[in-house]
Amino acid sequence: MNDDTIITGPLYASRKKVYPQATHGTFRTIKWAVLVLTLAVYYLTPFLRWDRGPNLPNQAVLIDMPHRRFYFFFIQIWPQEVYYFTGLLIIAAMTLFLMNAVAGRVWCGYLCWQTVWTDLFYAVERWVEGDRRERMLKDKKGFTIRHAYELGLKHFLWLMIAWWTGGAFVLYFADAPTLVKQLLTFQAPGIAYTWIGILTFTTYMFAGHMREQTCIYMCPWPRIQASMTDEWALNVSYESTRGEPRMSVKKADAARTRGLPAGDCIDCQQCVAVCPTGVDIRHGSQLGCIQCGLCIDACDNVMKEIGRPPRLIAYDTDINIQRRTQGLPPIYRPIRPRTLIYPVIIALVGGLMVWKLATRSDLGIDVLHDRNPMSMPMADGGVRNGYTVRLLNKQPNDRPIKLSVSGAPGLKLKIMDDPNPTEATVGPDQTLELRVMVIAPPDQVPDKAVDVTFTAEDPNGKTSVVTKDHFFPNG
Repeated sequence: MNDDTIITGPLYASRKKVYPQATHGTFRTIKWAVLVLTLAVYYLTPFLRWDRGPNLPNQAVLIDMPHRRFYFFFIQIWPQEVYYFTGLLIIAAMTLFLMNAVAGRVWCGYLCWQTVWTDLFYAVERWVEGDRRERMLKDKKGFTIRHAYELGLKHFLWLMIAWWTGGAFVLYFADAPTLVKQLLTFQAPGIAYTWIGILTFTTYMFAGHMREQTCIYMCPWPRIQASMTDEWALNVSYESTRGEPRMSVKKADAARTRGLPAGDCIDCQQCVAVCPTGVDIRHGSQLGCIQCGLCIDACDNVMKEIGRPPRLIAYDTDINIQRRTQGLPPIYRPIRPRTLIYPVIIALVGGLMVWKLATRSDLGIDVLHDRNPMSMPMADGGVRNGYTVRLLNKQPNDRPIKLSVSGAPGLKLKIMDDPNPTEATVGPDQTLELRVMVIAPPDQVPDKAVDVTFTAEDPNGKTSVVTKDHFFPNG
């Protein structure tokens, strides 16, 4: 910074309360549809049933922490398969990047949970206290009995929504109907009440009080998005070449009659009034704009009333904004490298996950070689190696499993402390850990360490899995 640079104004601005006004139009309808759909999915999904057979839960979506399982309809994920969640995170990130490449912060404007719940809280607020003007007047007048009643009712409804939001979250971790009954009779585990309390408080604070502050100051995505977007991405934009200079309808008509320039913007401030973050889109792209499109609806309604063409505010690109200042027609490039790369990554990762799910076995085996000693000589001149074998049975019933080893001539496998040296029974949906010895007879001890293959299979041979380890001739 140069010595002669002068900074004026405060470095911190206190919050100015935002009073978003209700509007109607294409984008408001889309937001209502998304809100209803996403909240219905969130609140109702725990109550969906899915028959998986005996000994397995019948809740369609369940995070079973005691048994370390995740159930999603016909899919069951074990702790060993955490890579599926890694794949989902990659897909989610690429989808977010793709949405940004196509239409900026459209995720923030329509699908972000902060936006959805804040929208719901705003709807309750308008229903109880009235629209923008009524709320501003009531806050300006201060305390009255009626206003106190309305405030009390509003906060009560907010708390009920927040409470059910927290309650719905814990239902994903236990059988929903059973847990609801336990919660109502105060017989649920303490951890359930704790998490409901935490999520009730955070939902109430974020959606009811912090609102646009969360989007502007707490969320990192606006900063990330600003560094990732390009000039071809669609963003909510004000067409200044058409809107300026601003003036009233009468003055604009008079100016056009005299052949003077007159913009379509009548400076009615409706675009600012409906914005949930209080942004004036006419000042250009800003950190607070969540690309929800409500200002487009508000401006279109005004343009319709004054008989001017719609979309003075619209989703547009930086390229087209520049081209209009040069008198050039708009152009669009929805298909470009980044809008192709992201779908390709999503398809590859998704395809790999689907292939892995389709080909995975309901039987698993892991082997760990003893470290000290690596091998033990036997009295007859043979050599044995010790291993810990862990068998995984993903079926909901008892399952006999036969073990064998191969890789060198004469190798024999024996399960320790078991009457059947090569076969064990694994319980339903369980793992079983076994101590196993692999023995090389005296005349067939290998000269050096060799790779050996452990095989676990059903006695009928329909399902088998293998894993490799080493056999050492001496310790």
